[in-house]
Amino acid sequence: MEYRELGKTGLKVSMIGFGSAGLVMDYGVNVPGEKARLDKKHVQSLIGKALDSGINLFDTAPSYGESEKLLGSNIRSRDCYIATKVNISRGDEDCVKSIRTSIENSLKNLKREYLDILQIHNATVEDIRRFEIMDILVRLKKEGLIRFIGASVYEPENATAVIRAGYFDVLQIAYNLLDQRMGESVLDNARAQGVGILGRSVYLKGVLTERVKYFPENCSVLKKAAEDIKTRMELSSWNELSHFAIRFALSNPRIGSVLLGVRSNIELSLAIAAIEAGVLADHELETSYFLRMDDRFWLNPSNWGID
Repeated sequence: MEYRELGKTGLKVSMIGFGSAGLVMDYGVNVPGEKARLDKKHVQSLIGKALDSGINLFDTAPSYGESEKLLGSNIRSRDCYIATKVNISRGDEDCVKSIRTSIENSLKNLKREYLDILQIHNATVEDIRRFEIMDILVRLKKEGLIRFIGASVYEPENATAVIRAGYFDVLQIAYNLLDQRMGESVLDNARAQGVGILGRSVYLKGVLTERVKYFPENCSVLKKAAEDIKTRMELSSWNELSHFAIRFALSNPRIGSVLLGVRSNIELSLAIAAIEAGVLADHELETSYFLRMDDRFWLNPSNWGID
């Protein structure tokens, strides 16, 4: 396993991080014969193999069902980092109490004395501008309950607000072959400010895998985009496309760790193989730039109607 510095945190994180949402909940299009929820023995085995492979960063959230509890039970004293999240209720006037309660629950679920990284889940410009939110997070960091403050975002304007705020250590963004909106000014500005970057949505919720075959007809634009990448890059199978998609994300040196939702040993092996294959060649990266989509509607999975 190879490791990278995560901004100015001092953490050396594995280039592949373990995304845990898919362990306990439906994520994306339903595939015939596929279990929505994995059994606990399989989860235990999968987490163990990830740790043994050198993966030392696990991403979770209270909203991911029992994900925190599963990580807490199966990681135990293994040397690794866990990034979890806190949801901000826009209508909650006493959000300070809600944030502290969420953190206390996460600590209990994860069986930890402190949280390595706490991220505001789906942070917006409005969240970041609320003094009471940032004040409580900074206070909890001083108390030692949080090591580093982060945010996961969807749109470039939210990412820019996080970087400019000056409080954040880590920023989690969507970054993939089709969605490259964060690939220029956002990542450059984050590096300049020492904000560590976690990349997610490498497969764009299944579009860059064989799962796209099961997308409904109204998503034909996404199916065509995936097929076009296969043709343009001369990829002969869906596995090759997924492999290429991982390598694309890994090829950006400004990303500390690429979070992958892993549900099987095959998917874990594919991720490890992508690291071993190395970054894309310069000519592949140049071509990849022209594979992007600029249509915000299709880059937002909530518009697809498959959840």
